[in-house]
Parts: sequence; structure tokens; C-alpha cells
Amino acid sequence: MEYEDRCRQSQRGKYDCLLFDLDDTLYPLSSGIAIQCRNNIGDYLVEKLGIEENKVSALCNLLYKNYGTTMAGLKAIGYDFDYDDYHSFVHGRLPHENLKPDPVLRQLLLSLPIRKVVFTNADEVHAAKVLKKLRLEDCFEGIICFETLNPPSSSSVTETSSQIFDIVEHFARPDTGGIELPKTPILCKPSLEAMEYALRIANIDPQRTVFFDDSVRNVQSGKRIGLHTVLVGTAHKVKGADYALESIHNIREALPGLWEEAEKSDGIRYSGKVAMETSVTA
Repeated sequence: MEYEDRCRQSQRGKYDCLLFDLDDTLYPLSSGIAIQCRNNIGDYLVEKLGIEENKVSALCNLLYKNYGTTMAGLKAIGYDFDYDDYHSFVHGRLPHENLKPDPVLRQLLLSLPIRKVVFTNADEVHAAKVLKKLRLEDCFEGIICFETLNPPSSSSVTETSSQIFDIVEHFARPDTGGIELPKTPILCKPSLEAMEYALRIANIDPQRTVFFDDSVRNVQSGKRIGLHTVLVGTAHKVKGADYALESIHNIREALPGLWEEAEKSDGIRYSGKVAMETSVTA
């Protein structure tokens, strides 16, 4: 039985799924989307949560560093706000018009007869806009997004808790080594829990999946849960990355085995959708 299993795996090839981050991975950092996103986050903190402007930069840096996203950190330290309102403000006002169709990437993706799934911390509306602008919406079996890992709550009221944990002051004190930071209710990369949950939802075998992301932390988390990892946006390979690509367009040069396996296969393409509770599907 074990011999037969090995034979079947050999015939199927080494990988059967490609898992892609969205922002600054499927399109270049030079688009300006990331910069505007950071600006929108800062504006949200000031305009919606009443945080003083001169405290925004330090606060965002600490929240991102310790919680993966500013949004997850805000929830952890006591701010209460509506998820949809946050995403509408931060992602809804992005210059999506900066993104142009990418026929090169489209052809690369369509030339591989294996599963392809997007895994992003962003909301489904933003993800759909990005893929539509890039003309890649039909290249993926499905999308694992914010709503997939964090189902919408019934609350739509945006308010601020009376007890906010001062994370800036916390790290400014020299005696905070033994004090644990508050936990966030939000699941997102690079949390191992979030990434393992995402793979379970999409029925993805990490040992047979290549994960592409522009974040070093996300790539390192991916490696820890067994994914084959590719850092996108730099040719410098860091710890935790099996490969490093300056551009997503370089997939074929870095992983020629994917196309060799495709040429040996019968050209069977996957047509099923990822079984996710909340997701955008191509």
C-alpha cells in the first residue's frame, strides 16, 4: 500500500497547489497601493478612533509588529469598531486604477493545470477589485480572505472601549518583559493558527503546496507549517524562504519543475471550488 501511494504521488508530481498572497505579490510594490493603504490606516485612527495624529506612526508600527496587522492590534488593545467600516475606509479608497491588466502573469497561471488559491488578510471586496483590475479573476479556484477567517459579526456599531491598553507606553517601560500583551480576536497572517485554519478550510496539503508572499514573516510562518515557500519582491533569499523572486513574473525561471510536471501530465485542470464558508471564487 505504501509503495502504491508513493507511485501515485510520483505520477501526480511534487506539487498540487499554488497559494498566493494578493497585495504586493500579484502586483509590484511600485503600484503605490501599499503607501496609500498605510496613509488610509493612519487617517482611520485619527478620524474614526480619535487617536492623536502624533501617536499614529509609533502605534501602527507596534501593532503591525506584534499582531500581524494594525486592525488585529487595534482590536487586541481595546478598540471596538465595525470590520466592514474599517475595510471600506482603508481599502475602499485605494487607487485601484493604478493596477493594470497583467497578460504575462495570466498566461503563466493558466499554463499550470494545478490548483491556484489566493490567501490574503484583506477583505473580499478589495480582493475582487484587485483581481479584476489585473484580469486574473478567472485564474484562481478561490480566495481565502478576511471574512473567511473572521465571519461577520452581528455588531455594526463603531465605538471605543473605555479601557485601552497603552501598547506604546508598555514598550517604553524597561520592566515589561514578563507582561503578556492582550490577545486579538482576529485571525490573520502571520499567525500560525490562522494559516493552519486557512489550509484546513481549503483542504490544502502544505507538503504539496508552494506559498508565494512578499512578507518575510508570512513566508517564515508558512515554512513552519510545512509549506514550500517563495519570497516575492526581492532576489535575496532569507531564512524560511525556499526561493526568492524579484517579480511574480519570474515563477517559471525559479520553479521550472512546475512546468515540467505540467508537460508530463495529461493536462487535467481542476474545476472544483474551494469549500470555504466565506470567500470570493473565480
